[in-house]
Amino acid sequence: MLRNGLEPWHLLILAVVVVVLFGSRRLPDTARSLGKSLRVLKSEAKAMKEETGKDAPAATAPDA
Repeated sequence: MLRNGLEPWHLLILAVVVVVLFGSRRLPDTARSLGKSLRVLKSEAKAMKEETGKDAPAATAPDA
């Protein structure tokens, strides 16, 4: 029933709704702040991954 849930015309309608809601003047600022937020999120996730890798012992096979 929903094989192709997100088709190109869905994206077009979504883009029109976003432009109508936010206006063309605010879109660049919104996209910029979203990009900054994603960069911060990515760097924090990477830092957490590295931190948990250092704290936890290396995953090795149990001694037989």
